[in-house]
Amino acid sequence: MPDCLFCSVVTGTVPVQRVIETPAVVAFLDHRPVFKGHVLVVPRSHIVTIADLPLDLVGAYFTDVKRVAIAVQAGLGAGGSFVAINNTVSQSVPHLHTHVVPRTRGDGLRGFFWPRTRYASADEAAEYAARIAAALPDA
Repeated sequence: MPDCLFCSVVTGTVPVQRVIETPAVVAFLDHRPVFKGHVLVVPRSHIVTIADLPLDLVGAYFTDVKRVAIAVQAGLGAGGSFVAINNTVSQSVPHLHTHVVPRTRGDGLRGFFWPRTRYASADEAAEYAARIAAALPDA
């Protein structure tokens, strides 16, 4: 879909710090992360909500989400992760995407009033993406 931001990410038109690319997904760092290492996992095809995700893609999509969640924790030394999908309400881009946010005890995340941060530089963002990508388990 030409006017979809995440479709443009998938095609490479919009540059991002990619963490993983598989036949099912592209995962990349959120440009306004809740915490550094916050990854968005999007299906390659334009799918708006989880209800629109075809059954034959569910397994592949969530296998990759699982791999990213494991990698975020292992690659960043996080105590855990927060994995979430907004459907329509609070969905800033109308293309299915799963947030994988690294968590640590006392990180200040309370409910859904999330603080936001920025990477100090493109190099710092690239380092986070590389650390997560290096920790991805085999498919």
